[in-house]
Amino acid sequence: MTGHEGNVIAELTTDHREVEGLFEKFKALAPDDHAGRREVADDFTTELVRHSVAEEQYLYPAVREHVPGGGAMADKELADHEKVEQLLKDLERADTTDPRFDTLAAEVIEEVTSHVKDEEERLFPALLEACPMDYLFELGDKIRTAKAAAPTRPHPNAPDNKVATAGAGLVDRVRDLFSGRSRS
Repeated sequence: MTGHEGNVIAELTTDHREVEGLFEKFKALAPDDHAGRREVADDFTTELVRHSVAEEQYLYPAVREHVPGGGAMADKELADHEKVEQLLKDLERADTTDPRFDTLAAEVIEEVTSHVKDEEERLFPALLEACPMDYLFELGDKIRTAKAAAPTRPHPNAPDNKVATAGAGLVDRVRDLFSGRSRS
């Protein structure tokens, strides 16, 4: 999910469509394609973690500041992220031959699909109404920069600060390189 252009809403909506594509690719794989299922699960995990970190750093603070009732909106979205991040961590730890793997993957897909619908139908229109377009383009740039440095693996218990996020991102990319998980 890098190399996009545009305002924050266009950027994040493009991310949403890409993750939905990975979900469809995952669902289309044969149940006994363990290597393929792990690869696609790792791919959507990476994309979701990077996307979430960027939203938490820039989107939700902007919603809190500019959207009437934005604090409650941001809190709801952050709670969604927390739940998905724990599911992704559990999925990362699960073996593809374990029946729990399929259950966890289905839960991730269901939670993310609901979260995306809420953002696109409620949060994005409110942000668009509350903010000037130049600010939304500035946020889009910040989101792209944050995704490039973000972790690629879930860290549900990590502290919520930019230094820790950048450090985790670096460590994750090194782990990905040595494990063969890095494909992009």
